[in-house]
Amino acid sequence: AMDPHQRLALELAWEALEDGGQTLDYLNGTKTGVFLGISSKDYYSNLIEQPANLDAYTGSGNTNCMAANRISYFFNFTGPSLSIDTACSSSLVAVHLACQSIWNQESTLALAGGVQMILSPWMTVSFAQAGFMAADGRCKTFDSRADGYVRSEGAGIVVLKPLDQALKDKDYIYAVIRGSAVNQDGHSNGLTAPNPRAQEALLREAYSKAGVSPGQVQYIETHGTGT
Repeated sequence: AMDPHQRLALELAWEALEDGGQTLDYLNGTKTGVFLGISSKDYYSNLIEQPANLDAYTGSGNTNCMAANRISYFFNFTGPSLSIDTACSSSLVAVHLACQSIWNQESTLALAGGVQMILSPWMTVSFAQAGFMAADGRCKTFDSRADGYVRSEGAGIVVLKPLDQALKDKDYIYAVIRGSAVNQDGHSNGLTAPNPRAQEALLREAYSKAGVSPGQVQYIETHGTGT
């Protein structure tokens, strides 16, 4: 009855804490937050095709809000526990909100990430009919031949805590998040179309909050569509 998204997220939460050297007994009952990007409901759609498959666990096993809350429940975390759906940006927004929660002292530590599995063809069919999908199944980002994007699967979770606390605890630190920002396009030439002015404003805000000049940046990761 459990959507594989939930099981995979729980497994990765365990692996992230283990990799980060975080002691589960120490975290038990703490204000550890969980922020998880998730948007698909393919598994539930498959389940309800056969009502005989439904049972008392279908609701908790397939409601996206439970994906984050199952992690908090399992580890006895008492901080904020949010499942976030902002489509392709869900995991990045989850990281942004996790940082805000830590900076606001709502969370003493946070798990943040996202999970995406394609378990049904029908959303892809809809996107293809809307002209979103690349005809040859390949992204051609920043190329004049670009004709759409490619849906994919993946999952990842990171452990976040204040830098001074991580240094005090002698944690292995992979990276430091200096700042982040979130906005919405407002009006553009379509609900799903990007707005270059909004994206420029977002970048300026993120650089400003991070105290970093754009000229110092050496590596940029973009959306598969090149936006």
